[in-house]
Amino acid sequence: MKHVQETLEQPERRVCRVLDQPRSTQRYVAVPRDGDEALIRRLHELVRQHPRRGYRMMCGMLRLDGWRVNVKRVHRLWKSEGFRVPGKQHKKRRLGHSENGIARRRAEHRNHVWCVDFIHDRDDRDRPLK
Repeated sequence: MKHVQETLEQPERRVCRVLDQPRSTQRYVAVPRDGDEALIRRLHELVRQHPRRGYRMMCGMLRLDGWRVNVKRVHRLWKSEGFRVPGKQHKKRRLGHSENGIARRRAEHRNHVWCVDFIHDRDDRDRPLK
């Protein structure tokens, strides 16, 4: 905004009106908190110790340590530091590596891949005794 104002050599009011921005947003200066550095250091330690926990759980752990923080502040610091909870790694299913396995195997010609649906079998022991 200052760059536009200096380039056009126009007053702040007119530049803000043209850009459709409130003048108060141009004068706002963020004031960093005094305890943020120590809080961020502690947050880094907790994330290294518990990588699978999110910002809400970290907020509870910080409160147990004696920090007076709310969830929104921890979330803001969490995002600014680029923390993320890694996704779960699911176990991959086996596709059948045996020579005669038919799992995920495409037929190359007629009668190449067979499937057997085996439900019932009978042998000598299944016959009724005489």
